[in-house]
Amino acid sequence: MYLALQASEPDGTGTADVSSPWLESIAGWAELYPILAMLIGLALVAVACVVALVAVQRYLLRIIARLTRATPTTWDEFLLNSKVLHRLSWLVPAFIAHQGVGLVPGLPAGLEGLVRRVVAAATILLLLRVMSAVLDLVTEVYNRLPAARDRPIKGFLQVVSIVFYCIGGILIVATLMDESPLVFFSGIGAMTAILMLVFRDSLLSLVAGIQLAANNLIRVGDWIEMPQFSADGDVVDIALNSVSVQNWDKTITVIPTHKFLEHSFKNWRGMEDSGGRRIKRAIHIDMGTVRFLSEEEVAHFGRFVLLRDYVAAKTPELDEYNRQHCTDPSVIANARRLTNLGMLRAYVWAYLRQHPMIRQDMTFLVRQLAPTAEGLPLEIYVFVRDIRWANYEAIQADIFDHIVTIFPEFGLRVYQRPAGSDLAGVSVQQPDRTREVPRVPIPSLAP
Repeated sequence: MYLALQASEPDGTGTADVSSPWLESIAGWAELYPILAMLIGLALVAVACVVALVAVQRYLLRIIARLTRATPTTWDEFLLNSKVLHRLSWLVPAFIAHQGVGLVPGLPAGLEGLVRRVVAAATILLLLRVMSAVLDLVTEVYNRLPAARDRPIKGFLQVVSIVFYCIGGILIVATLMDESPLVFFSGIGAMTAILMLVFRDSLLSLVAGIQLAANNLIRVGDWIEMPQFSADGDVVDIALNSVSVQNWDKTITVIPTHKFLEHSFKNWRGMEDSGGRRIKRAIHIDMGTVRFLSEEEVAHFGRFVLLRDYVAAKTPELDEYNRQHCTDPSVIANARRLTNLGMLRAYVWAYLRQHPMIRQDMTFLVRQLAPTAEGLPLEIYVFVRDIRWANYEAIQADIFDHIVTIFPEFGLRVYQRPAGSDLAGVSVQQPDRTREVPRVPIPSLAP
């Protein structure tokens, strides 16, 4: 290598070569030791890349951080907290390496071209990483908007990321092989079947994600039940290939997105939006305790605050009916009478009507179901105002505590299967084994 500086003489009559002695010595030394000069040149380029990266990340990014915190806007803080700027800083050493490799003395043309291609491929990969960070930033910013709950976009952005990575992969291979990318893109059509096989689940999940988002079937935060996958809890993440559900036992169930179109699932969002949570529970009554009430008992129940209106309205109605249709009131089957079961049902109805935590504007039923071997079910079908799980269970427990306790006041008994304590007092008469059993003579078969 020979370096010279040419300068015009002051009178402009000619030129003279003005060569620096140290440049000539370096050039001469490089010609004597080409391999060592090449290695030193590569080392200097590597050092320059490291110094530039450290300078950008330690100083330039810190200055940008201080300026960002001083501004009143918030979007730039999201940009700072993301990995976008950090990944962009790696482009500086890549640019220095791409340009500096040409200044290395004695570097063969083939090796220089290889290094440039590797650096170019690495630059494409860095740009893909920057694009991925930008998509993550868009997802984070969008998730803070009110519309993100109804229309999650994470799955769609993942599709965009996959497309960019596929294109970037082709560009990287084309760069390393020093071929035109069009050669690889023209062969994509022949590989469509293979791509469909490889990305089958991703394509199915993409279609499923579009349908779930378009029809507003699932949102982050929804309580869903999917027994096929033992999922019962809140949706915490909706991605391209999977939906993550945090169960009530704090475990995480990951369900493929396309499975939501193949299997049925229950979404409790309607209950949460309605503001009422259903109580649907029955108490089984021992039918052997159901009977008619006497006039003294009817008068006794008439003193109950919750039954006062019911008894006052029902007694004249029955008296009028019996006066017109009952010819012999001494026969119990000839007249209409109040029962202790009907009185209990009226009491439960009135008790729930005045309960402050029961929704009176929603479905309200206190009904009998078909008798079973377990007794006569008295079912309560109402809705609680507080939909929070713990509060709902506490309200439901208080209601049934009171109802079960009030049963003896009406002469009724809750049915339950006999326990060991119920059978302990039952005496079983043992046979007297001391008495000799008489023997019956067997007739002889001899002639």
